[in-house]
Amino acid sequence: MGCGRVGSSLARSLERRGHTVAVIDLDPDAFRRLGPTFRGKTVRGVGFDRRVLETAGIRDADGFAAVSSGDNSNILAARVVRETYGIANVVARIYDQGRAEVYERLGIPSVATVRWAADQVLRRLLPEGSEPQWRDPSGAVRLIQVSTHVGWVGRRIGDIQGVIRAPIPFLLRFGKGIVPDAATILQDGDLVYAACANEDVATIEELLGSPPAKH
Repeated sequence: MGCGRVGSSLARSLERRGHTVAVIDLDPDAFRRLGPTFRGKTVRGVGFDRRVLETAGIRDADGFAAVSSGDNSNILAARVVRETYGIANVVARIYDQGRAEVYERLGIPSVATVRWAADQVLRRLLPEGSEPQWRDPSGAVRLIQVSTHVGWVGRRIGDIQGVIRAPIPFLLRFGKGIVPDAATILQDGDLVYAACANEDVATIEELLGSPPAKH
């Protein structure tokens, strides 16, 4: 639901990956953003109207994304799809961070647009102490991007995990994500992502921001 810049980009990306896509929007002119090669279905209407949803094929859908410009519409549509049609794979874009956290706790995954954008800027401004890449709905666990001292280059990921006592689920290397194993060697320029409890963030940042201890 929603054929703005986000919705149209999402629809095209899904279609390129071989999925069948239906797009709902109240403004028929919005469908122009899909381009001439889009082969999916376009349905005019609001995404929380059952007739509109059923015309779009909600009864056979594997997932639903509510990405219109209105929080209320996205929340209502997500709830109708989940509670009326039993679709488990539902995501809603929410501008209000407070609302996003509430709906996460209710089991509706949300993307808080403003908070996400602010976090991305913070992570580029601050070498450490920035907002997490991801946090669980309870706020107890997070995924952080950690700045690493050059002294860690050449060390095995398994050894680094042993020092910080936290898993490193993936690295970003030359702009491409990789899932390391214990034998993967940290290279110069790698961005390290660690999963940890809130209370361990400062310790991990301090350890990786300093040269490795000599044995």
